[in-house]
Amino acid sequence: MKMNKIYLFVMLIFGLGLQAQQGDPKVILISLDGYRWQELFSGADSLLIDHKDYVGSPDALKEAFWAETPKQRREKLMPFIWGYVAKNGQIHGNRALGSKVDLTNSMWFSYPGYNEILTGKADDQNIQSNDKVYNPNKTVLELLNEDAEYKGKVAAFASWDVFPYIINDKRSGVPVNAGFRKAEGELTDREIFLNQLQDEVPSPWGSVRLDAFTHHYALEYMKKNHPKVIYIGYGETDDFAHGGDYQAYLKSAHTTDDFIRQLWEYVQSDSLYKDQTTFLIVTDHGRGTQPLDTWRGHGSDIKGADQVWLIALGNKVSPTGEVEVQEQLYNNQIVPSILQILGKESLNKKLKGIPLPLK
Repeated sequence: MKMNKIYLFVMLIFGLGLQAQQGDPKVILISLDGYRWQELFSGADSLLIDHKDYVGSPDALKEAFWAETPKQRREKLMPFIWGYVAKNGQIHGNRALGSKVDLTNSMWFSYPGYNEILTGKADDQNIQSNDKVYNPNKTVLELLNEDAEYKGKVAAFASWDVFPYIINDKRSGVPVNAGFRKAEGELTDREIFLNQLQDEVPSPWGSVRLDAFTHHYALEYMKKNHPKVIYIGYGETDDFAHGGDYQAYLKSAHTTDDFIRQLWEYVQSDSLYKDQTTFLIVTDHGRGTQPLDTWRGHGSDIKGADQVWLIALGNKVSPTGEVEVQEQLYNNQIVPSILQILGKESLNKKLKGIPLPLK
């Protein structure tokens, strides 16, 4: 009898602990700016990998990322996505297999794309440029930061210096470390070093820092503050593409794949995140394919720039892998999905969005 009572007590405590763990979901939303579905699903483009106008060292690039089949090439380019996520998560947007993910905004460039991702709704009337104008729309980050359960537990890190305006950090109160902003407050030794290094390493661009800074600032913040919702916006793929540097575009995608691996492995090693966290990985717009030089650009005049993709991984995601059936998804479904994952569907009443089929 005594042993039965002890057993019941232990099971009760374990059950309560498990219930509490399952009832404390977190979301990490990640974006790769302007990364084409063509490279995600087929790896290095045969028409670009040794193109003299876009590649400085074709032999080195082929050694790193070329293989005979699209599946082999994509595995070399993004080994974590195709080695781990493809077995344990979901990958949507391979149009060759009938899986389509598209934008609902008609602009097909960054600010409108991020507005759609973060607010759950296109706003072609008010968001028509990449100008540094404070967003009149509330992002999901702001909605959650207004909620008692998530107040002070939401943050954003991005490479592009327009994100404070997209997220409207002044109104929302969401901390946004973007562009060349530094870590603030009580700093760890690593943050002090990152602040120093960011001043000493020149970026190729005036408005976008290198993604390594965004990544490590975000990872250090997670370790220190354990936000329940964090957005991380990597930017290099878009800027290297605009510059016509296909070699750097591929290398950046490969590095970002490893950044995502690092984030996942950290999350799975931390008891506050382990088995409670969902990753949503997206892009703000696509790029062109024909004529060939339109791979560098996007916008409403570039055919295919509205074609995107979506990856999901974590405890709220069924491990269906690469989707090989006919489907049509949209970027405006990301916010409803985040709210559903967090059990905050009530915040979706005005939006009336349809969540993604993650389960």
